[in-house]
Amino acid sequence: MPLGSDKPGSSEEDKLSDSSESRNRADSAERALGIRQRTPSPHQGNAPQSSPRFVSVEELMETAKGVSNMALAHEIVVSGGFQLKPSDPAEGSLEKRVQDIVHKAFWDCLEAQLGEDPPTYDHAIKLLGEIKETLLSFLLPGHSRLRNQINEVVDLDLIKQEAENGALDINKVVEFIISMMGTLCAPARDEEIRKLRDITAIVPLFKAIFSVLDLMKIDMANFAVSSIRPHLMQQSVEYERTKFQEFIEKQHNALDFTQRWLEEAANSLVNSGADATLAPAGAAASGGPAFCPLTVHNHAYMSLLRWNHRHTPFPETLLMDQSRFEEMQMALEQLTVVAAVLLIAYNVAGAALSGLPGFADKLKRVVKVLLAGMHIPSFNMNETLATIGEKLCVEVNSCLSQHGFTQLSADKAAVLKGQTQAVVKPDNSVRKLIDSRIQTFLMSYLDSSHHKSSPVVPGGLVPIQKELEEIAVKFSRLVNYNKMVFAPHYEKILKEILSKDESHSMGKSAGQG
Repeated sequence: MPLGSDKPGSSEEDKLSDSSESRNRADSAERALGIRQRTPSPHQGNAPQSSPRFVSVEELMETAKGVSNMALAHEIVVSGGFQLKPSDPAEGSLEKRVQDIVHKAFWDCLEAQLGEDPPTYDHAIKLLGEIKETLLSFLLPGHSRLRNQINEVVDLDLIKQEAENGALDINKVVEFIISMMGTLCAPARDEEIRKLRDITAIVPLFKAIFSVLDLMKIDMANFAVSSIRPHLMQQSVEYERTKFQEFIEKQHNALDFTQRWLEEAANSLVNSGADATLAPAGAAASGGPAFCPLTVHNHAYMSLLRWNHRHTPFPETLLMDQSRFEEMQMALEQLTVVAAVLLIAYNVAGAALSGLPGFADKLKRVVKVLLAGMHIPSFNMNETLATIGEKLCVEVNSCLSQHGFTQLSADKAAVLKGQTQAVVKPDNSVRKLIDSRIQTFLMSYLDSSHHKSSPVVPGGLVPIQKELEEIAVKFSRLVNYNKMVFAPHYEKILKEILSKDESHSMGKSAGQG
């Protein structure tokens, strides 16, 4: 049964795919895990490496299939909006041109056959057979009456006999097919079914029927996905854990980057002089800071929101979510600039603007539109912030006049523009303040994920509270799910890191004594 619209002879697997975003994530995870087999361990240094273990093609294919299945299951569970969509070749591509030529040849042949005197129905009967199979595939076991109707009306043997004897009324068969499609399709496809009834030429009608059947296939597939999601969620943690275990058993250095990620988080905590809260029993006697695994682990997850995705390998246990963390990182970078700019505007304008309903949201919308492409290589942040400064002055003055206040003086307008443009520097004091408060809020949200109450949004972040809380919820869910899946690996690595740090601290304490 053709899956793409007016695409006879193509297989279902060729035309069904998930959404491009989900497919890219699954493919990226599979490629990245495969690449790790050729990546040197970060802990090996210049030490001689052991001889490589040769992997058979069968093992490689089996591992790739397992990774792909794991990635797909992960997408279905984690992405609430996961949906399958038909895959079409890019317009103008070689594949698209070849496809168009083949399909045109097929439909031209069908039209020529039906235009003969008497008509030849060989191709038409094959298409009716595909349509029949498709309709039957939509039925549930209890749909006995509909199954009998389809088998009775679309009886291929009888249709062939009628065609040979010149007694075939193909329009009558097609009318039944359209009626049955209307019975089986989702309500969203009623309009497409209605349009089918308006087509009179048989070849265009066949094309349109296959096009609507493609949509119905996607609807059925997405219904199946939504149906299995609750059951998959119950099993997904164990399934992903098992599949990943199978993978690392075939690759001895499969957790090198995960270990380095956690080690760097522990070192960062020590170097920052953070409080050693929730330390393990007896840690205080070590004479140095000690941290519980949860503290180190949460700090490590926070570091993923500042990751250098271009130059630093991502932890193996998080590869399937790398694009999600990168999206959150970019969104947070934009929100940081937005909140910094709004804070500057309100500080310069003074108390006159505070409390005005809707004005902060209006400014936020203006600034977000101008910053929409800030992660595109060609984006010029200096010019954009200069434009934002000019726009803020206009909006602020307009609002002040509207509410009977004096407009900004020339000096204040210059200060507003100058401070806005200074936000371009990552070490700008206002930008650093906003960034620090965002990080504190996200860490608090992560720490409170097991409690009912959410942390209070710090000052200066109220204008972006809605967006920030949405990211915090997404971040917390990803982190908690990842912890559940890979808990055995994390526990082992963190235990080694913390025991090593504790031994090192005790040694220093003894030396000082």
